[in-house]
Amino acid sequence: MLTCFSIANYRSIRDLTLPLERLNVITGENGSGKSNLYKALRLLAETAKEGVINALAEEGGLTSTYWAGPETLSRSMKRGDVPIEGGPRHHVVRLKLGFASDHYGYAISLGLPTPSSSAFAHDPEIKREVIFNGLYYRPASSLVERKGNLLKVRADRQWQVATQKVPVYGSMFDQLADPTTAPEVFQVREMIRNWRFYDHFRTDKDAPARQVQLLTRTPVLHHDGRDLASAIQTIIETGDRQALARAINDAFPGSRLEVIQPGEGRGAIAFYQHGLLRPLSAAELSDGTLRFILWVAALLTPRPPELMVLNEPETSLHPDLLPALARLIFQASQHTQIWVISHASRLVNALMQDSECHLIELEKELGQTQIKGQDILDVPAWHWPDE
Repeated sequence: MLTCFSIANYRSIRDLTLPLERLNVITGENGSGKSNLYKALRLLAETAKEGVINALAEEGGLTSTYWAGPETLSRSMKRGDVPIEGGPRHHVVRLKLGFASDHYGYAISLGLPTPSSSAFAHDPEIKREVIFNGLYYRPASSLVERKGNLLKVRADRQWQVATQKVPVYGSMFDQLADPTTAPEVFQVREMIRNWRFYDHFRTDKDAPARQVQLLTRTPVLHHDGRDLASAIQTIIETGDRQALARAINDAFPGSRLEVIQPGEGRGAIAFYQHGLLRPLSAAELSDGTLRFILWVAALLTPRPPELMVLNEPETSLHPDLLPALARLIFQASQHTQIWVISHASRLVNALMQDSECHLIELEKELGQTQIKGQDILDVPAWHWPDE
Protein backbone atom coordinates (compact mmCIF):
# COMPACT_ATOMS: atom_id res chain seq x y z
CA MET A 1 0.00 0.00 0.00
CA LEU A 2 1.01 3.64 -0.26
CA THR A 3 2.75 4.91 2.87
CA CYS A 4 2.80 8.58 1.87
CA PHE A 5 1.77 10.94 -0.93
CA SER A 6 3.63 14.17 -1.59
CA ILE A 7 2.63 17.24 -3.62
CA ALA A 8 4.40 20.51 -4.36
CA ASN A 9 3.02 23.57 -6.15
CA TYR A 10 -0.35 22.22 -7.25
CA ARG A 11 -3.25 24.67 -6.91
CA SER A 12 -3.71 25.40 -3.20
CA ILE A 13 -1.07 22.85 -2.21
CA ARG A 14 2.33 24.49 -1.95
CA ASP A 15 4.07 21.68 -0.08
CA LEU A 16 2.26 18.76 1.51
CA THR A 17 3.19 15.19 2.45
CA LEU A 18 0.44 12.94 3.76
CA PRO A 19 1.07 9.87 5.92
CA LEU A 20 -1.22 7.04 4.79
CA GLU A 21 -2.68 3.90 6.34
CA ARG A 22 -4.99 1.14 5.09
CA LEU A 23 -8.17 3.24 5.51
CA ASN A 24 -7.80 7.00 5.16
CA VAL A 25 -10.55 9.57 5.67
CA ILE A 26 -9.80 13.01 4.25
CA THR A 27 -12.09 15.77 5.42
CA GLY A 28 -12.17 19.51 5.98
CA GLU A 29 -14.30 22.57 5.43
CA ASN A 30 -15.39 23.65 1.95
CA GLY A 31 -12.45 25.21 0.14
CA SER A 32 -9.84 23.52 2.34
CA GLY A 33 -8.32 21.66 -0.63
CA LYS A 34 -9.96 18.21 -0.57
CA SER A 35 -10.76 18.37 -4.29
CA ASN A 36 -7.23 19.55 -5.11
CA LEU A 37 -5.77 16.61 -3.23
CA TYR A 38 -8.03 14.24 -5.16
CA LYS A 39 -7.15 15.89 -8.50
CA ALA A 40 -3.44 15.68 -7.71
CA LEU A 41 -3.63 11.92 -7.19
CA ARG A 42 -5.66 11.49 -10.39
CA LEU A 43 -3.10 13.58 -12.26
CA LEU A 44 -0.29 11.37 -11.01
CA ALA A 45 -2.26 8.30 -12.08
CA GLU A 46 -2.34 9.63 -15.64
CA THR A 47 1.44 9.14 -15.90
CA ALA A 48 0.83 5.39 -16.29
CA LYS A 49 -1.88 5.91 -18.91
CA GLU A 50 0.01 8.13 -21.38
CA GLY A 51 -2.16 11.09 -20.47
CA VAL A 52 -0.50 13.28 -17.85
CA ILE A 53 0.21 16.20 -20.22
CA ASN A 54 -3.29 16.07 -21.71
CA ALA A 55 -4.84 15.85 -18.25
CA LEU A 56 -2.88 18.90 -17.17
CA ALA A 57 -3.93 20.75 -20.33
CA GLU A 58 -7.59 19.99 -19.58
CA GLU A 59 -7.13 21.73 -16.22
CA GLY A 60 -5.88 24.86 -17.97
CA GLY A 61 -2.20 23.99 -18.27
CA LEU A 62 0.66 24.39 -15.84
CA THR A 63 0.24 28.15 -15.48
CA SER A 64 -3.36 27.66 -14.31
CA THR A 65 -2.70 24.79 -11.92
CA TYR A 66 0.59 26.03 -10.44
CA TRP A 67 0.62 27.39 -6.88
CA ALA A 68 -0.58 31.01 -7.13
CA GLY A 69 0.91 32.32 -3.90
CA PRO A 70 4.39 33.68 -3.18
CA GLU A 71 7.37 31.40 -3.61
CA THR A 72 8.15 31.71 0.10
CA LEU A 73 6.18 32.96 3.07
CA SER A 74 8.27 34.83 5.62
CA ARG A 75 7.50 34.74 9.34
CA SER A 76 6.48 38.39 9.12
CA MET A 77 3.93 37.51 6.43
CA LYS A 78 2.59 34.61 8.51
CA ARG A 79 2.25 36.86 11.56
CA GLY A 80 0.50 39.52 9.49
CA ASP A 81 3.16 42.14 10.19
CA VAL A 82 3.67 42.75 6.47
CA PRO A 83 1.38 42.15 3.48
CA ILE A 84 1.76 38.95 1.48
CA GLU A 85 3.73 39.89 -1.61
CA GLY A 86 5.67 38.14 -4.29
CA GLY A 87 9.21 38.85 -5.31
CA PRO A 88 11.93 37.73 -7.68
CA ARG A 89 11.62 34.00 -8.34
CA HIS A 90 14.66 32.07 -7.15
CA HIS A 91 13.57 28.61 -8.29
CA VAL A 92 12.35 27.27 -11.60
CA VAL A 93 8.65 26.47 -11.94
CA ARG A 94 8.10 22.83 -11.00
CA LEU A 95 4.92 20.95 -10.20
CA LYS A 96 5.90 17.81 -8.30
CA LEU A 97 3.99 14.66 -7.40
CA GLY A 98 5.22 11.51 -5.75
CA PHE A 99 4.45 8.59 -3.47
CA ALA A 100 6.19 5.92 -1.46
CA SER A 101 4.81 2.44 -0.88
CA ASP A 102 5.84 -0.73 0.87
CA HIS A 103 7.52 -1.80 -2.38
CA TYR A 104 8.50 1.06 -4.69
CA GLY A 105 8.27 4.83 -4.74
CA TYR A 106 7.85 7.21 -7.65
CA ALA A 107 8.31 10.94 -8.20
CA ILE A 108 7.64 13.16 -11.22
CA SER A 109 8.47 16.81 -11.85
CA LEU A 110 6.77 18.89 -14.55
CA GLY A 111 7.90 22.30 -15.74
CA LEU A 112 7.54 24.89 -18.46
CA PRO A 113 9.23 24.30 -21.84
CA THR A 114 12.04 26.38 -23.20
CA PRO A 115 10.71 29.22 -25.38
CA SER A 116 10.17 28.20 -29.00
CA SER A 117 8.05 28.94 -32.05
CA SER A 118 6.21 25.61 -31.79
CA ALA A 119 2.42 25.62 -31.61
CA PHE A 120 2.88 23.45 -28.50
CA ALA A 121 5.16 25.95 -26.76
CA HIS A 122 2.78 26.20 -23.81
CA ASP A 123 2.64 22.46 -23.17
CA PRO A 124 4.36 21.48 -19.90
CA GLU A 125 7.27 19.08 -20.06
CA ILE A 126 8.30 16.18 -17.88
CA LYS A 127 11.63 17.23 -16.46
CA ARG A 128 12.39 14.48 -13.98
CA GLU A 129 11.13 11.01 -13.05
CA VAL A 130 12.51 8.57 -10.53
CA ILE A 131 11.59 5.12 -9.26
CA PHE A 132 13.18 4.28 -5.93
CA ASN A 133 13.13 1.66 -3.22
CA GLY A 134 12.35 2.46 0.39
CA LEU A 135 10.17 4.89 2.30
CA TYR A 136 11.65 7.97 0.63
CA TYR A 137 14.02 8.90 -2.18
CA ARG A 138 17.78 8.75 -1.67
CA PRO A 139 20.35 8.64 -4.46
CA ALA A 140 21.48 5.24 -3.19
CA SER A 141 17.91 3.89 -3.32
CA SER A 142 17.24 5.07 -6.86
CA LEU A 143 16.49 2.30 -9.36
CA VAL A 144 15.36 4.13 -12.51
CA GLU A 145 16.03 7.78 -13.34
CA ARG A 146 14.87 10.04 -16.10
CA LYS A 147 16.24 13.54 -16.64
CA GLY A 148 15.00 15.36 -19.70
CA ASN A 149 15.37 12.96 -22.63
CA LEU A 150 17.79 10.62 -20.85
CA LEU A 151 16.54 7.46 -19.15
CA LYS A 152 18.86 5.16 -17.23
CA VAL A 153 18.40 1.98 -15.20
CA ARG A 154 20.47 0.65 -12.33
CA ALA A 155 21.72 -2.89 -12.93
CA ASP A 156 24.21 -4.68 -10.69
CA ARG A 157 25.08 -1.39 -8.97
CA GLN A 158 25.92 0.18 -12.31
CA TRP A 159 23.87 2.70 -14.28
CA GLN A 160 22.99 1.74 -17.83
CA VAL A 161 21.51 4.17 -20.33
CA ALA A 162 18.22 2.73 -21.61
CA THR A 163 17.48 5.51 -24.09
CA GLN A 164 18.36 9.13 -24.75
CA LYS A 165 15.23 9.85 -26.76
CA VAL A 166 12.43 9.99 -24.22
CA PRO A 167 10.04 12.71 -25.47
CA VAL A 168 9.48 15.51 -22.97
CA TYR A 169 5.73 15.03 -23.31
CA GLY A 170 5.85 11.31 -22.43
CA SER A 171 6.44 9.45 -19.19
CA MET A 172 9.05 6.74 -18.70
CA PHE A 173 6.10 4.33 -18.49
CA ASP A 174 5.39 5.02 -22.17
CA GLN A 175 8.93 4.13 -23.21
CA LEU A 176 10.25 1.45 -20.89
CA ALA A 177 7.88 -1.02 -19.26
CA ASP A 178 9.39 -4.35 -20.19
CA PRO A 179 9.03 -6.89 -17.34
CA THR A 180 12.37 -8.44 -18.30
CA THR A 181 14.66 -5.48 -18.94
CA ALA A 182 12.96 -2.99 -16.59
CA PRO A 183 10.81 -4.89 -14.07
CA GLU A 184 10.62 -1.91 -11.70
CA VAL A 185 9.08 0.33 -14.38
CA PHE A 186 6.63 -2.39 -15.34
CA GLN A 187 5.58 -3.10 -11.77
CA VAL A 188 5.10 0.57 -10.81
CA ARG A 189 3.14 1.23 -14.00
CA GLU A 190 0.83 -1.71 -13.37
CA MET A 191 0.41 -0.71 -9.73
CA ILE A 192 -0.70 2.81 -10.72
CA ARG A 193 -2.95 1.52 -13.50
CA ASN A 194 -4.64 -0.69 -10.91
CA TRP A 195 -5.78 2.30 -8.83
CA ARG A 196 -9.53 2.86 -8.95
CA PHE A 197 -11.32 6.22 -8.70
CA TYR A 198 -15.03 6.69 -8.11
CA ASP A 199 -16.42 10.20 -8.03
CA HIS A 200 -19.45 10.42 -10.30
CA PHE A 201 -22.05 7.69 -10.46
CA ARG A 202 -24.85 8.71 -12.79
CA THR A 203 -28.32 8.31 -11.27
CA ASP A 204 -30.39 10.63 -13.48
CA LYS A 205 -33.43 9.21 -15.26
CA ASP A 206 -31.36 8.42 -18.37
CA ALA A 207 -28.43 6.91 -16.45
CA PRO A 208 -27.10 3.66 -18.00
CA ALA A 209 -27.39 1.96 -14.60
CA ARG A 210 -31.18 2.29 -14.87
CA GLN A 211 -31.34 0.51 -18.24
CA VAL A 212 -31.55 -3.15 -19.21
CA GLN A 213 -27.98 -4.18 -20.09
CA LEU A 214 -26.19 -6.88 -22.03
CA LEU A 215 -24.71 -9.14 -19.36
CA THR A 216 -21.00 -9.85 -19.41
CA ARG A 217 -18.60 -10.84 -16.63
CA THR A 218 -17.68 -7.58 -14.89
CA PRO A 219 -15.41 -7.90 -11.83
CA VAL A 220 -14.73 -4.13 -11.89
CA LEU A 221 -17.61 -1.65 -11.95
CA HIS A 222 -17.16 1.16 -14.49
CA HIS A 223 -16.50 4.53 -12.88
CA ASP A 224 -19.91 5.88 -13.98
CA GLY A 225 -21.83 2.69 -13.11
CA ARG A 226 -22.90 1.84 -16.64
CA ASP A 227 -22.45 -1.92 -16.12
CA LEU A 228 -24.18 -2.23 -12.75
CA ALA A 229 -26.33 -5.29 -13.57
CA SER A 230 -23.30 -7.18 -14.90
CA ALA A 231 -21.21 -6.21 -11.86
CA ILE A 232 -23.90 -7.39 -9.42
CA GLN A 233 -24.36 -10.68 -11.31
CA THR A 234 -20.58 -11.20 -11.25
CA ILE A 235 -20.56 -10.78 -7.46
CA ILE A 236 -23.45 -13.26 -7.19
CA GLU A 237 -21.70 -15.89 -9.33
CA THR A 238 -18.00 -15.44 -8.55
CA GLY A 239 -17.77 -13.05 -5.60
CA ASP A 240 -19.12 -12.89 -2.07
CA ARG A 241 -22.87 -13.16 -2.53
CA GLN A 242 -23.42 -13.40 1.24
CA ALA A 243 -21.66 -10.06 1.72
CA LEU A 244 -23.87 -8.62 -1.01
CA ALA A 245 -27.01 -9.86 0.75
CA ARG A 246 -25.79 -8.53 4.11
CA ALA A 247 -24.96 -5.10 2.69
CA ILE A 248 -28.40 -4.68 1.12
CA ASN A 249 -30.20 -5.90 4.22
CA ASP A 250 -28.03 -3.66 6.42
CA ALA A 251 -29.07 -0.56 4.49
CA PHE A 252 -32.64 -1.63 3.64
CA PRO A 253 -33.86 -4.15 6.26
CA GLY A 254 -35.86 -6.98 4.75
CA SER A 255 -34.76 -6.18 1.18
CA ARG A 256 -32.74 -8.21 -1.30
CA LEU A 257 -31.19 -7.61 -4.71
CA GLU A 258 -31.21 -9.84 -7.77
CA VAL A 259 -30.51 -9.60 -11.48
CA ILE A 260 -33.36 -10.79 -13.69
CA GLN A 261 -32.82 -11.85 -17.30
CA PRO A 262 -35.57 -10.82 -19.71
CA GLY A 263 -33.84 -12.77 -22.48
CA GLU A 264 -31.19 -12.56 -25.22
CA GLY A 265 -28.37 -12.37 -22.68
CA ARG A 266 -29.66 -9.15 -21.15
CA GLY A 267 -30.09 -8.36 -17.48
CA ALA A 268 -31.65 -5.79 -15.17
CA ILE A 269 -31.61 -4.95 -11.47
CA ALA A 270 -34.55 -6.25 -9.41
CA PHE A 271 -34.88 -4.76 -5.91
CA TYR A 272 -37.19 -6.75 -3.63
CA GLN A 273 -38.46 -4.61 -0.77
CA HIS A 274 -40.38 -5.84 2.28
CA GLY A 275 -44.09 -5.21 1.86
CA LEU A 276 -44.11 -4.86 -1.94
CA LEU A 277 -45.72 -7.48 -4.18
CA ARG A 278 -43.24 -7.09 -7.03
CA PRO A 279 -39.59 -6.08 -7.34
CA LEU A 280 -38.63 -2.55 -8.30
CA SER A 281 -36.57 -2.05 -11.44
CA ALA A 282 -33.54 0.23 -11.52
CA ALA A 283 -35.64 2.80 -13.39
CA GLU A 284 -38.00 3.01 -10.38
CA LEU A 285 -35.36 3.38 -7.66
CA SER A 286 -34.66 6.69 -5.98
CA ASP A 287 -31.31 8.34 -6.67
CA GLY A 288 -30.12 7.48 -3.15
CA THR A 289 -31.10 3.81 -3.31
CA LEU A 290 -29.52 3.36 -6.73
CA ARG A 291 -26.37 5.14 -5.63
CA PHE A 292 -26.03 2.91 -2.56
CA ILE A 293 -26.37 -0.18 -4.76
CA LEU A 294 -23.65 1.25 -7.02
CA TRP A 295 -21.36 1.60 -3.98
CA VAL A 296 -22.12 -2.00 -3.04
CA ALA A 297 -21.07 -3.13 -6.53
CA ALA A 298 -17.88 -1.04 -6.42
CA LEU A 299 -16.78 -2.01 -2.90
CA LEU A 300 -17.59 -5.73 -3.12
CA THR A 301 -15.57 -6.13 -6.32
CA PRO A 302 -14.25 -9.69 -6.81
CA ARG A 303 -11.00 -8.10 -8.02
CA PRO A 304 -9.88 -5.67 -5.29
CA PRO A 305 -7.37 -3.03 -6.44
CA GLU A 306 -4.33 -1.93 -4.47
CA LEU A 307 -5.92 1.50 -4.02
CA MET A 308 -9.52 2.70 -4.26
CA VAL A 309 -10.43 6.39 -3.94
CA LEU A 310 -14.00 7.42 -3.09
CA ASN A 311 -14.73 11.10 -3.65
CA GLU A 312 -17.73 12.34 -1.63
CA PRO A 313 -19.53 8.96 -1.53
CA GLU A 314 -22.28 10.52 0.61
CA THR A 315 -23.71 12.41 -2.39
CA SER A 316 -27.48 11.78 -2.77
CA LEU A 317 -27.53 9.38 0.19
CA HIS A 318 -29.92 9.85 3.10
CA PRO A 319 -27.95 10.36 6.35
CA ASP A 320 -29.46 7.15 7.75
CA LEU A 321 -27.63 5.17 5.02
CA LEU A 322 -24.20 6.50 5.94
CA PRO A 323 -23.48 4.12 8.85
CA ALA A 324 -24.24 1.16 6.54
CA LEU A 325 -21.95 2.67 3.90
CA ALA A 326 -19.22 3.09 6.52
CA ARG A 327 -19.48 -0.60 7.45
CA LEU A 328 -19.26 -1.52 3.77
CA ILE A 329 -16.17 0.67 3.31
CA PHE A 330 -14.47 -0.83 6.34
CA GLN A 331 -15.13 -4.34 5.03
CA ALA A 332 -13.58 -3.41 1.66
CA SER A 333 -10.54 -1.90 3.42
CA GLN A 334 -9.58 -5.38 4.62
CA HIS A 335 -8.61 -6.21 1.02
CA THR A 336 -7.56 -2.86 -0.47
CA GLN A 337 -6.21 0.52 0.62
CA ILE A 338 -9.00 3.09 0.61
CA TRP A 339 -9.20 6.88 0.58
CA VAL A 340 -12.54 8.43 1.48
CA ILE A 341 -12.82 12.14 0.72
CA SER A 342 -15.86 13.51 2.51
CA HIS A 343 -17.33 16.44 4.39
CA ALA A 344 -20.29 14.45 5.77
CA SER A 345 -19.70 14.39 9.53
CA ARG A 346 -21.99 11.40 10.04
CA LEU A 347 -19.99 9.27 7.57
CA VAL A 348 -16.67 10.47 8.98
CA ASN A 349 -17.76 9.76 12.55
CA ALA A 350 -19.03 6.31 11.58
CA LEU A 351 -15.72 5.45 9.92
CA MET A 352 -13.77 6.79 12.89
CA GLN A 353 -15.46 4.22 15.12
CA ASP A 354 -12.87 1.79 13.83
CA SER A 355 -9.46 2.09 15.45
CA GLU A 356 -7.67 1.44 12.14
CA CYS A 357 -9.18 4.49 10.44
CA HIS A 358 -6.67 7.28 9.76
CA LEU A 359 -8.18 10.79 9.81
CA ILE A 360 -6.62 13.57 7.73
CA GLU A 361 -8.32 16.91 8.33
CA LEU A 362 -7.37 19.65 5.91
CA GLU A 363 -7.42 23.38 6.55
CA LYS A 364 -6.18 26.49 4.79
CA GLU A 365 -3.72 28.99 6.15
CA LEU A 366 -2.88 32.01 3.99
CA GLY A 367 -4.26 30.17 0.95
CA GLN A 368 -2.23 27.01 1.54
CA THR A 369 -3.78 23.60 2.12
CA GLN A 370 -2.35 22.03 5.25
CA ILE A 371 -3.09 19.10 7.54
CA LYS A 372 -4.68 20.35 10.72
CA GLY A 373 -2.48 19.73 13.74
CA GLN A 374 0.44 18.34 11.72
CA ASP A 375 3.80 19.51 12.99
CA ILE A 376 7.26 18.85 11.63
CA LEU A 377 7.60 15.59 13.57
CA ASP A 378 4.38 14.23 12.03
CA VAL A 379 5.49 14.73 8.43
CA PRO A 380 6.78 11.53 6.79
CA ALA A 381 10.36 11.67 5.54
CA TRP A 382 10.35 12.79 1.91
CA HIS A 383 13.02 14.16 -0.45
CA TRP A 384 12.50 15.32 -4.03
CA PRO A 385 15.17 14.21 -6.53
CA ASP A 386 17.66 16.91 -7.47
CA GLU A 387 17.23 18.52 -10.90
